[in-house]
Amino acid sequence: MTLVIKGSRRITVDGVTYRWSIRRRPTYCQALGWSPLTFVVERAERPGAVMVASLPCAHPGNWLGIPSQPVLPGTVAVGVRQALVAGWQPSRPGPAFELCLPDSSYRR
Repeated sequence: MTLVIKGSRRITVDGVTYRWSIRRRPTYCQALGWSPLTFVVERAERPGAVMVASLPCAHPGNWLGIPSQPVLPGTVAVGVRQALVAGWQPSRPGPAFELCLPDSSYRR
């Protein structure tokens, strides 16, 4: 699975370039506040396994007006570093690597 280039953003973390994306419109569960805001990251040059990071807030497009936070590049960099430490291998093909960012690392 690879990201669509259109709509994704580039970020360089520790000398490696990645692409990341957030769904523009929430899924049904995100719209109702049942599931959290997520972003997806993959390596830009040699895409392999993607990383899906869940954040401790609602999608900004939720239907109930639940408070949300913007996803900043610093948050994505923190997620990439934590995923690499936890065993994510972005240049190897495989299933999506799931990461849950706690509240303390999200607000950097």
